Amino acid sequence: MPCTTQPNLTEQQKARMDAAVARLDAALAAGTASAVIGAGGSIAFNGWGAREGVSDLCAYRKLASENSPALRRAIMRAEVMTGRKIDERAISAGVHSHDGGRTFSTY
Repeated sequence: MPCTTQPNLTEQQKARMDAAVARLDAALAAGTASAVIGAGGSIAFNGWGAREGVSDLCAYRKLASENSPALRRAIMRAEVMTGRKIDERAISAGVHSHDGGRTFSTY
């Protein structure tokens, strides 16, 4: 379940989060944002501004649930560039980055 569907969100928060994810999708499609895959197989995004509190994992889950073509292309490009594949176990465990993919952690 994408984190934008949490029951404790107000409609205004949900709208801002959805808009932030839509901006990421557009930036991925335009090539101004890119995906980064960490050594453990988790994902982060570079070039994505105005996140509105949306984490990289949340955005990934939301775009993946929508089967975003821009996300699929960005992932394929990142997998080729890093030589690593996304590991759904790392994503499920919550491994994430706070610095655009330079470091990854679960906290």
